[in-house]
Amino acid sequence: MSFIAILIALLLEQARPVGRGNAVHSAMRAWVGWCGRTFDAGKSHHAGLAWGVAVLLPGLVVLAVYWLLAGLTDWPLAVIWNIVVLYHCLGFRQFSHHFTDIRDALEAGDEPLARERLAHWQQVDANGLPRSEIVRHVVEHSVIAAHRHVFGALAWFSVLAALGLGPMGAVIYRLAEFVPRYWAREKSTRVRPVSEAAQQVAGNLWHLLDWLPARITAMAFAVTGSFEDAIDSWRTYERSGPVSNDGVILASTSGAINLRLGPASEAYVPDMGGAGDGSATAGRAAATGGGMEPEVGHLRVVVGLVWRTVVMWLVLLALLSLARLLG
Repeated sequence: MSFIAILIALLLEQARPVGRGNAVHSAMRAWVGWCGRTFDAGKSHHAGLAWGVAVLLPGLVVLAVYWLLAGLTDWPLAVIWNIVVLYHCLGFRQFSHHFTDIRDALEAGDEPLARERLAHWQQVDANGLPRSEIVRHVVEHSVIAAHRHVFGALAWFSVLAALGLGPMGAVIYRLAEFVPRYWAREKSTRVRPVSEAAQQVAGNLWHLLDWLPARITAMAFAVTGSFEDAIDSWRTYERSGPVSNDGVILASTSGAINLRLGPASEAYVPDMGGAGDGSATAGRAAATGGGMEPEVGHLRVVVGLVWRTVVMWLVLLALLSLARLLG
């Protein structure tokens, strides 16, 4: 059932991407903003309450609907509900247009346009970046975005769905990523003051929830790329100092495709359905390793790595679903 829901959701997202500013994402932004304004009173316990209401309550609502539909029709409506939820939680097309636009500009030799599009995507100053650095930025941001939009959500969905909790995991994961980013955006744009406690609690809980999915993604990239080099790069990164979830993914990517990656920015939080501005809200230590200097051709290599990982996920889920049916 999980395999069918994921496959159909991904196919629907490719055929008809979720539009920017759609009703679901608009409601999500309004909900998270309301939770912050209502419960954030500057103390840690208030911050925990605000985060719990913003993230866990929608997950519980989604779970309740899933159980209700499963109880009424055994599985058909429950599968449809899974597809609807995953359609709004997963998807390359929520960020891939940025990747494609920058790649097209680089392949046409229009580096100023590529810098402009990179700056628009990540809200950073890209003036003066050489061609190789533009490519490196795009590779790093795209790999992390693929993890946040697809592989991380898939990991939590698969784990909790196996426990009978339906699409709750995907919702909690996506909201846990979105909440610290949105609250930081509200503070940076002076929409409202956001307490340090709220930002710290949201950031710590996001790091905790992303710890396992980040390592699953890193391992998947190693399996679908150059395994020994990816594992070696990963180990080297972890021995080099403070370790971040994003850094683990980038270290594995660096070895998997033999590409030199480094601190493309001080921090990175990807856009989600147009809800954020791509600005930094929490530091990350990027992976620095050996490998080739980034070139435009590496962008297609990264696309191949990501799609091989998607296929691996689907094959694994299909085998697990078949084993459950036969067992």
